[in-house]
Order: sequence, then C-alpha cells, then structure tokens
Amino acid sequence: MHCRHCGAPVTLPLADLGTAPPSNAYLSAEALHAPERWYPLRVLVCERCWLVQTEDFAQAHELFDAEYAYFSSYSSSWLAHAQAYVEAMAQRFALGPHSRVVEVAANDGYLLQYVAARGIPCLGVEPTASTAAAARAKGIEVVERFFGRELARELVAQGQAADLTAANNVLAHVPDINDFVAGFAVLLKPAGVATFEFPHLLQLVQQCQFDTLYHEHFSYLSLTAVQRIFAANGLTVFDVEELPTHGGSLRVYARRTDGESRPEASAVAALLAREAQAGVASAGFYSGFQQECLRIKRELLSFLIAAQAQGRKVAAYGAAAKGNTLLNFAGVRADLLPYVVDRNPAKQGKFLPGSRIPVVDEAHLRADRPDVVLILPWNLRDEVVAQLAYIREWGGRFAVAVPGWQELP
Repeated sequence: MHCRHCGAPVTLPLADLGTAPPSNAYLSAEALHAPERWYPLRVLVCERCWLVQTEDFAQAHELFDAEYAYFSSYSSSWLAHAQAYVEAMAQRFALGPHSRVVEVAANDGYLLQYVAARGIPCLGVEPTASTAAAARAKGIEVVERFFGRELARELVAQGQAADLTAANNVLAHVPDINDFVAGFAVLLKPAGVATFEFPHLLQLVQQCQFDTLYHEHFSYLSLTAVQRIFAANGLTVFDVEELPTHGGSLRVYARRTDGESRPEASAVAALLAREAQAGVASAGFYSGFQQECLRIKRELLSFLIAAQAQGRKVAAYGAAAKGNTLLNFAGVRADLLPYVVDRNPAKQGKFLPGSRIPVVDEAHLRADRPDVVLILPWNLRDEVVAQLAYIREWGGRFAVAVPGWQELP
C-alpha cells in the first residue's frame, strides 16, 4: 500500500480489526436472505507524512450510495453545534447578503439551514441522494456530486466562488485527499476562508477510540499531517480550535496560499508542539493501540455474557457507524444484544450490518424496560442520558464501552 497523500510505502500498523461490512450499509429484512460483502479493516500509518489511513478495499461509491442512512439532524447537540458555528463565522468574517457560503458534505441541510435563515446565499455539495433530498426539502440548493478540483472549477465558472467553505466530518471520508483539498483552493475567493472539522487523531489514539475506525473513514487526522497536506495543495492553515465533538475534534481554518494573507494564530504552533511532544510523528505513539482494542472487546463481551447469565436485559441505543465497528470486532450478535434503538426513521425496521441486530424505535425500549442501555455513540452520551432519563424509573442504567466499560451513575 502507498500513502494516499505522499505516495510513500505504508507498513506501520495502527490496528487490525479483522473484517467488517461498510458501517452504514444497513440491511432490509429482504437483504437478510442474501450474503453481505465484508472487507478487511486494517489501519496503517505513513512514516513520511504521518497520515493515518485505512487500507484500500472499498470504493467511495459503494460506501456513500443512494440509500446512505446517516442524517445529521437527528442529534440535537449537533444541530446546536452547527447553529453556533454559523453565528460565530458570520460575526468573525462579516458574512452577509453579499457573501456566499458553500458547505461540502452538506448532508441533510443541518448547517446550511442556519446560513439561509440569516439571509446569506449558500450552496450545498452532497453526493448521497437520500440526504441531498432532505436538504432540498429545507429549501437548500444542493449539487449532488463528489467534490474535487473539477467540480470546484465548474462552480467558480457558474459564479459560485465562496467567501466561506465548511467541511465538517468529511475530510476523513475522501479517498483522494489531495484532489479534495485542492478543490477548496480553487473554490475560495482570494480573501475566502475554508474551515474543516474532523476527529483529532491525538484523542483517538490516547483514548483508544477504535470504534471510529471504519471503511468510510479513509484517513485519521492530526494537525501535523493536515498542515502538510494543505500546504501541498494550495492552502495555508492560519488558526485551529479544539472542540469536544466526536470525542475531541479540531476545527482548522485555512486560506488560499496565493490569496489574501492572514496572521497565524498562536494556537497553530501550540498544537503542533503538543502533537510533537506526544510523539505523533514517531512509530512508538501507535504501538500499543491494538492491545487496547482487544481489551475493550474483552470487557464488552465479558459484561454481555455475565448479564445474560444473571438474567439482566441489555439493549443498545444509537445505530451509529462506530457502534457497528465495535459490535462486529467483538463478534456481538442478537443473542447477546437483542436490539438497538434509534430515532432515525431511515434506520428503524432495518438491521445493523454484520451483526444483523434489529433497529427499533424508542417505543420498543419503553415496553421492554431493559436493565442496561449501552450507548453506542458514546460521544453523545450526555444527550442520550437526558433523552432517555425515564429508564431510571424502572431501575435501568446506562453504560458505555469506549474507552473502557463503564456503567454510568
């Protein structure tokens, strides 16, 4: 395998999670009678540019198809995050009716609805038909294609050059990261700003957030690697913020290298120094990760087996991609975890890929009254605990499995 950024041979392992189907390939009842396509799930580290990356097996068009079932608007905390972002960017960069905002990976319009509400012209780029349709239903104009240099040139020719581009939780999802990043250098106006949000590799490794490893994530990103990738593709990083979202994320601000200059915030050098001190650019930083993955797997299995022996009922909440990585790596099936609850109607009535655990609505949880609810999207644990607080009425408890088994008080 060669690095998808710099082309160097890549051999240093981070994790080998065996095999798994694509984490968002939810199954219909009819599909249960057919085989699933499973791919090896191995993640490696480039020792030249320190980009961490999933070994290539699945193609983007197989992962992000017309039935793609991830809709951002079903998380109230994520909607609040998006609204706060729009307010902050409008103020910081003086965005108004004469500006243009383009969001790449606009999903179901979760963010651009707040841009439109402020009277700022906007456009979404979203390749998955299901979520693009939901965005259009909110009145958002959407281009239903994958983003890169070619589309960026077309948009500029159509008068859609951007004062601000947003790319939340998509930089990790692109197989050709160079073409993708270079597209922003084309799309931005000379004084334009691009922002990118993505889970921070430092947190992923230090907290063993291995369930965020799946085929839809082609890359796992540090500021160290991102700064190099951006510089090679016409962008210059000028600021960075650390965010609590997704277990610890970065928001990186970039400008066109050939455009209007902006002073570099002290946060950039400070975070690069922290990553260097942690050892992000050294093989040793990645050496113990696999054993931590196995520890979490064993803790989950031990609990589920013991709970069954004790007659305790366990359910899961959140049919999230990270939960599918966890359950498939641990080999959990419906005999140990009979169902998972999810608010998204697009997932209800379907089955998790690989484990084939049924996805049900919240009424099922109320009727079943489980003793323990395992929160699979642990990054939303506070939101889920508040939403399902009523399980305490029958003595129910919450639990998370990452970064270690914990029953919540």
